[in-house]
Amino acid sequence: MITNQILQSTIDGIKGITRIDICVTNMEGNILAATMKEDSSYKEMVVDFVSSPADSQAINEYQFFKVYDNNHLELIILVKGDSDDVYMIGKMAAFQLQNLLVAYKERYDKDNFIKNLLLDNLLLVDIYNRAKKLRVEINARRVVFIIETNTEKDANALEIVRSLFVTKAGDFITAVDEKNIILVRELTDKDSHKDLEKTASIIVDMLNTEVMTKVHVSYGTIINEIKEVSRSYKEAKMAMDVGKIFYCERKVMAYSNLGIGRLIYQLPMPLCKMYIREIFGTYSPEDFDDEILETINKFFENSLNVSETSRQLYIHRNTLVYRMDKLQKSTGLDIRVFEDAITLQIALMVVKYMDYLEKIDY
Repeated sequence: MITNQILQSTIDGIKGITRIDICVTNMEGNILAATMKEDSSYKEMVVDFVSSPADSQAINEYQFFKVYDNNHLELIILVKGDSDDVYMIGKMAAFQLQNLLVAYKERYDKDNFIKNLLLDNLLLVDIYNRAKKLRVEINARRVVFIIETNTEKDANALEIVRSLFVTKAGDFITAVDEKNIILVRELTDKDSHKDLEKTASIIVDMLNTEVMTKVHVSYGTIINEIKEVSRSYKEAKMAMDVGKIFYCERKVMAYSNLGIGRLIYQLPMPLCKMYIREIFGTYSPEDFDDEILETINKFFENSLNVSETSRQLYIHRNTLVYRMDKLQKSTGLDIRVFEDAITLQIALMVVKYMDYLEKIDY
């Protein structure tokens, strides 16, 4: 259904051109949008007009028009005045609103189709039949983006994303839950993964600037058929989860660039616990204090370079060596040795994943 804001904007535009006042009501006579003062007599006149067989009628100083959607009465238009010009303007307004109803209904139908497509709720034959009926291209290069905001039901973010891609008829923007906006983007033959990364970065920058909200964007792989949209969506969803668990500093995550996080994400909890016991024994990685964790992370960031790590931590080299010796005594791992460093890094990622699973179960 068209929103009252759209109705108001439409009749404001018509009045701006014709200088004729217009009012739009529902079948009970309740005003949805108007360019003139509300009159208590509207409701009674509208109710009488709805019950009449006429599609247009002059009552007192107003002319009334019915607006249908697929032969179903949806709206009533009142136009002030009784001249032929006013009648013509009323007919044009009714025609305009009827076209808007059809357009919004088609968009709603497409929105439902895309949602069911994303969630794998359609049989293969239904996908092709509905795509053909809704004039959705079956064979086209597409990719699915997930845009996650830190606030629920962020209508402003949704409208900004729609405004970014409004010119592309083949793009679909919808939402399947409270915090995620889904963009199904149609691509050209020349669009590459660099272009996808650029698009994701533009979305992040735009929402950060306009809505002042933290945003994360992920996307799946490029698909070539409408039936594969759900696969690209699942890939984007996995990329979003992996990014939040292991690479929280990144704003954009691509399914094709998940690294070792992709492997860890698919491990079952019993196997994770077995691996952690194998590496640490009775010692728990949760016992690491902030100082040790900062040291480990900075050492990994600097490719196991002791001098550069001590410089960035603003500590003496001997202090850094002392911390590493302390870590080696408690875990049996010397992170100055490449193999031990890799083992510890993977183990810490597994611990992060276990924490994520426990939060989901909780």
